[in-house]
Amino acid sequence: MTDAILDVPATHDTIDGVPSPSANSALFGHEVIRSFLAQAYQSGHMHHALLLEGPQGVGKATLAFHLAGHMLSHPQAHAAPPALAEPDFTVAPYRQIASGTHLALLHITRPVDAKTGKFKTGITIDEIRRVTHFLNRTSHDGSWRIVIVDPADDMNRNAANALLKTLEEPPQRTLFILISHSSGRLLPTIRSRCQSLRFEPLERNDLISALSAIKLDSAQAGDVEALIAQADGSVRKAALLLAFGGLEIAEAVEGVLAKAVFDVPKAHALASALSAREAEIQYDLFLEGLFDRIALKARLAAEQGDTARASRWSNLWNEMQNEARDAAAYNLDRKQTVLIFLERMHRALADAR
Repeated sequence: MTDAILDVPATHDTIDGVPSPSANSALFGHEVIRSFLAQAYQSGHMHHALLLEGPQGVGKATLAFHLAGHMLSHPQAHAAPPALAEPDFTVAPYRQIASGTHLALLHITRPVDAKTGKFKTGITIDEIRRVTHFLNRTSHDGSWRIVIVDPADDMNRNAANALLKTLEEPPQRTLFILISHSSGRLLPTIRSRCQSLRFEPLERNDLISALSAIKLDSAQAGDVEALIAQADGSVRKAALLLAFGGLEIAEAVEGVLAKAVFDVPKAHALASALSAREAEIQYDLFLEGLFDRIALKARLAAEQGDTARASRWSNLWNEMQNEARDAAAYNLDRKQTVLIFLERMHRALADAR
């Protein structure tokens, strides 16, 4: 069943040709988490708030919707199957969940800005107020009410504080599922009220199976090994790399950073390409690739016991993350941002040699 057949509403991270999590019947990997959640529900020991954390695009949101469909299809927990079934979109609950019309499920994500027609850069307090209204309504059949916040990292401070109040005193038969790609951005008080489940990048075979399921196979990818190496176990990242020239961007970045002397003409050419009007996703791929590279440097240094070097890379990651968010919030020139980041990364690599 495809998104087109189900008429699934688009979100800020929708990718053409890739099923939205609410309408995706295929889920690969994470068997231990899937089994744990099914058994926790059946035994009546489900926590009222789950934090699904890990890299983006590995199946967290898809599993959240699978769990929601499982619970809403089997409102009596003791009678529920011991395992999560693959969604059947010919059945009303799953079809309604996919189309966003199920009365017992609220999906909170970035809203559309009425002035610009584009998705906002974060989740505002107005969106979290919808949670209060949703929970104040009497459940239409006495069943569970489920709130999925996707991703919770996108909440601004006011929104996070508003959600915290609800998490502190949740109504009966209510489940919150918070999805997080970068849980360090969440309030510690929110984390403390959730049961955290850590998702790891997909293993190679699971990633290949997932790509084949959405028709992004080696025939389309060309160099599947290069794709797998760059995708970091994320189906979403692999899809974006294929659709928006991510492998070519990574190659161009490496061409600038690998040289002993900063190549200003090449850097300007890359920055110009990434700052073009229709290159927002390519720009995001550039940032993500750079941040992943810095994070890897920090992790390797820490594993080697070089805390000073790990701290330098960690500080650089934090500084550039903040600057990237500021650049997006204030609509700063993307070309200048790319040039600054390339030069800083080149200098950091040179200092580390």
